[in-house]
Amino acid sequence: MLKKYLSLRWVLLGTAIVTILGLTAMNVFSLFRLHQTTIESDLENKKLQVSEFTDKVHHRFFNPYWGIDKLDMDHTQRVFEQTGQFPPAFQRHIEQAAADSIFTDIYFKPHGCRACQNETSLLRFDQLDRKFKPTTEYSEFVCDGMGIARTRMKVLIDEYRFNYKSIFDTHYSMTLALINLSEQEIFGYLTMLIDQDYLVNEYLHKELVRRFGNPDSSGVVVWLRDWTKDETVISSDHARTFDEDKVQYKQRFPDFFDNWTLKVAFTESPTIAASKASLFKNFAVLGGAVVILLGAIGFIFVTAQKERALAERQAGFLANVTHELKTPLAVMQAAGENLADGRVDNKERLQSYGRHIHSEALRLKRMIEKLLDVAKADAGQSIIEPKPVDLNRLVQRYLDNHEPYINNKGFTLDISMDESLPPVMVDEDSFNTIIGNLVENAIKYSEDEKYIGIQLQKKHTQVRLEIEDHGVGIPRSAIKHIFEKFYRVEDSLTAQSKGHGLGLSIVKNLVELNGGTIQVDSVKGNGSTFIVEFPILVDPGNNGKGTTDEQSQQHINQQDKPQYVG
Repeated sequence: MLKKYLSLRWVLLGTAIVTILGLTAMNVFSLFRLHQTTIESDLENKKLQVSEFTDKVHHRFFNPYWGIDKLDMDHTQRVFEQTGQFPPAFQRHIEQAAADSIFTDIYFKPHGCRACQNETSLLRFDQLDRKFKPTTEYSEFVCDGMGIARTRMKVLIDEYRFNYKSIFDTHYSMTLALINLSEQEIFGYLTMLIDQDYLVNEYLHKELVRRFGNPDSSGVVVWLRDWTKDETVISSDHARTFDEDKVQYKQRFPDFFDNWTLKVAFTESPTIAASKASLFKNFAVLGGAVVILLGAIGFIFVTAQKERALAERQAGFLANVTHELKTPLAVMQAAGENLADGRVDNKERLQSYGRHIHSEALRLKRMIEKLLDVAKADAGQSIIEPKPVDLNRLVQRYLDNHEPYINNKGFTLDISMDESLPPVMVDEDSFNTIIGNLVENAIKYSEDEKYIGIQLQKKHTQVRLEIEDHGVGIPRSAIKHIFEKFYRVEDSLTAQSKGHGLGLSIVKNLVELNGGTIQVDSVKGNGSTFIVEFPILVDPGNNGKGTTDEQSQQHINQQDKPQYVG
């Protein structure tokens, strides 16, 4: 037997070590995955910053013209045809664009104008007089921009539903095709020449440096590349030479600057560096904890081995003492028989017998006292031994054992279990008794519609078990009594069913011993639903932190105490 126990201890020791190493591996994986998630989140933030940069540039170009989509282009065209100038509402947008340093000149080519084809005049906006004036002096970029816009709008005009369309000629010009939706025709092209030197060196370069200038703090290096020329226009850090192999992300400008692409390389930002440092610290702490835990288990095992050896010595001692009890008893028995027979009448011999009996009695007394010191009696017997359990597992185990029986009774089972339930402190034997009694009651008190629904879910800080039937139900007046001992609802069905009115009383007692609550929702003739709730051991909904240390310890201490009867 001792060899059997020794083998069991070695098995348990091996199991504990394997479990610790398995949990450690899981924690290492979780920490590493958390670090990877941090890196991914940081990269997503950096990508978002690059996207925000392009949006900001987009806003700079289109900001002067926000709102012209709400203007009446039919009215705008009539005013222009009558006066040669735009109405004030449209004029304000043009003046705002003219005041922006990113544009150099603004030209307008009305519908029917043959400029750029036969070198006739275009209309150029005079910022001092704040009006359009004819001019024959305009660059090829003006005609190129208007030509590209005209070509694109030939394809779009029939289906287009907005009163203007913006079109870029790479980074040279921006053209607005003004559309009279009532006539579904374009009444003119408004072209803004872009100041390329200001755009590149003043605006884009300064904005890139401001947002991403120091890779040590931003974690990003951005190059603005012209793919048609295969050259770098500008970069956020001139010390970093462009290398295609280092590029990890690409971002185009939305609907403009077709020849330009932002190419991005990610470096180690402070966030990632902090996450890496935290990862190494956690690994160090975890490794230290595992070493301490394994050392503690080894110490406990060695101590247990010493205690086993001590127990064996105690057992040998008790065996020897038990054997030695026979000696004083035999001596006392023989001396007593001689005295009882009256064969000893000499005073000295009587005294000798008396001393002998007395000494042996004292010896026997000492032996008994030693035995009483070794033997320790247990004060009582515990009813429950709660421990952290997954109720999904217990319910599934119950179903595995009893589902054939339930199906043979003709019942339909409807099972719904939340797979992400937190653990609860429950005695497994108690829970098996609870669910077994409730399901048996559902079977016993169902007549026509044989249905049993078992639902397991989390409700706030509780794990709820619901067992529903479509049986005879419980009268409202009887609900408050059904958990009392020996109480049974008196009707024709219960009269035919065996029972003593103890099942629900036992269920309620076991639920409360495990720190839970039970209630019933029932209507006579419409079935019953028994609701059992147990407090969760740790609440993951509390921002992932669970209960406080004090609350958790109090809860564990309270639930871990064995409960006794008597």
